[in-house]
Amino acid sequence: MTWTTQPTDQAGRPSAAARPVRWAAEAVAAVREDVRPHLDHSAQSLWRVDRLIEELRRAGAPLPDEEKLLRGFGAYAGEVIVRQTGAEWWGAGGDHWVRTPDGRLWEPLDEARRCFAGHGSLRLLCRDAMRGRR
Repeated sequence: MTWTTQPTDQAGRPSAAARPVRWAAEAVAAVREDVRPHLDHSAQSLWRVDRLIEELRRAGAPLPDEEKLLRGFGAYAGEVIVRQTGAEWWGAGGDHWVRTPDGRLWEPLDEARRCFAGHGSLRLLCRDAMRGRR
């Protein structure tokens, strides 16, 4: 796969970031009010997000509702990685990834779905992505 420089928006961020940033904000707004202050875009906040996804799984939320929230939680995790490592959002064909400065690609939206299925962790994804930060 060949990567080219991504176009940027007025804030200087890649335009691929616009949708994931919005999805992350929507997910934070959708969680219980007592949880929101803990979602501060720190790596530690992903412990809480993993637990929220586990609660969703146990509750058996209806598919359309859970998919939108999972997408938002994945985008939130991607934003944590972006802010902690200086990574950038990349997008193509409706898919979104995070590219860390060391060139690795991460799929936090897919990881949120794996977490819901009981096979993933946004906290561990972030930890792994942060290992290569400069």
